[in-house]
Amino acid sequence: MAKRKAARKPETLPPKLTEAEQDLLSHLQSGYQLETDSLGGNPVLRRLKDKEVLRPADANASTVKALQQRGLIQPGKGRDPLAIGWRLKNKGK
Repeated sequence: MAKRKAARKPETLPPKLTEAEQDLLSHLQSGYQLETDSLGGNPVLRRLKDKEVLRPADANASTVKALQQRGLIQPGKGRDPLAIGWRLKNKGK
């Protein structure tokens, strides 16, 4: 009698990311920190190595909120008391 393979549960795929979300994540992975105001608006990318600042034209507060809700980024401390510095979420947590 042949052994029967156990049925696998279908893996849940993460929802597709928009181009703006993909752009922000790629910058975060390549040494930039995402900074927003206290409400999550006015996103700015700052390179940690030399403090170069980029303003992503296609990202806004809803882009940052969507990444946070999907568990891809988490808030941290910003350079200013009224600013939030975002970083990639650790996979182990």
